[in-house]
Amino acid sequence: MSNAPFPSRNPVGGHIPVAGGLATTGLAYARDMGAEAVQVFVANPRGWATPTGNPAQDELFRAACAAERIPAYVHAPYLINFGSHTEATVEKSVESLRHSLRRGRAIGALGVVVHTGSATGGRPRSEALAQVRAHLLPLLDELTHDDDPFLLLESTAGQGSSLCSRTWDFGPYFEALDAHPKLGVCLDTCHIYAAGHDLAGPGGMKQTLDLLVDTVGEGRLKLIHANDSKEGVGAHKDRHENIGSGHIGEEPFRELFSHPATEGVPLTIETPGGKEGHAADVARLKELRDFQEC
Repeated sequence: MSNAPFPSRNPVGGHIPVAGGLATTGLAYARDMGAEAVQVFVANPRGWATPTGNPAQDELFRAACAAERIPAYVHAPYLINFGSHTEATVEKSVESLRHSLRRGRAIGALGVVVHTGSATGGRPRSEALAQVRAHLLPLLDELTHDDDPFLLLESTAGQGSSLCSRTWDFGPYFEALDAHPKLGVCLDTCHIYAAGHDLAGPGGMKQTLDLLVDTVGEGRLKLIHANDSKEGVGAHKDRHENIGSGHIGEEPFRELFSHPATEGVPLTIETPGGKEGHAADVARLKELRDFQEC
């Protein structure tokens, strides 16, 4: 077996359903779609509940991913917002994210993805980011075990008073969190395109990745959500499309696979179409990747 972290430069996989068991349902779905990387929810993505999980399923999932060298990731609930002006929301965000991070460690996840949130209540961004620091930095400081996951910040499509949507917005966010060593980025291609980065333009993907590296430094990009977009560039609408069927198209993904910043970074799809559509998107991305590796 190779000493490289993954069998491929960029493992390609997707978000998998886990109702019925992380290992029993989730890994079966992953195999059916040809996934080399997986992302899961460990709680209701639209709720605040913090379920304990099933230790037997956790161990089966962790062992299978380790044996098959499948990198796994957790996506934290969508309700989390450390920039909220509502105290109850912030308190629940702390509890929810701490739960996702602990569950991530239990199942062997390499990272926990969390949306960067927004400054609600008409407050200035600086005030919201100060609140992010006050409540998120202590959670990062709790990640002291060797097998703790990274916290991966995912920018939004730029709706409303988003704290982070363009590549340079990651700068103030990282500064607020002292560029913590357990902090990384999950780049969603649909989100960054909808926020205004024209990935489909000449050299657009390279320019966007260059800007990201210039902002947060090398080695901070840990995961890519590979999604095409139903809407045009700068639409500020988070509407995912199957790879090659949207406004981004296939070519930027081919360009993505050749950029130095993406070396060793897994891709997970969050596209429509169910298992058949997911399998087609995974296969398409593998073709684009393998073309670059030839």
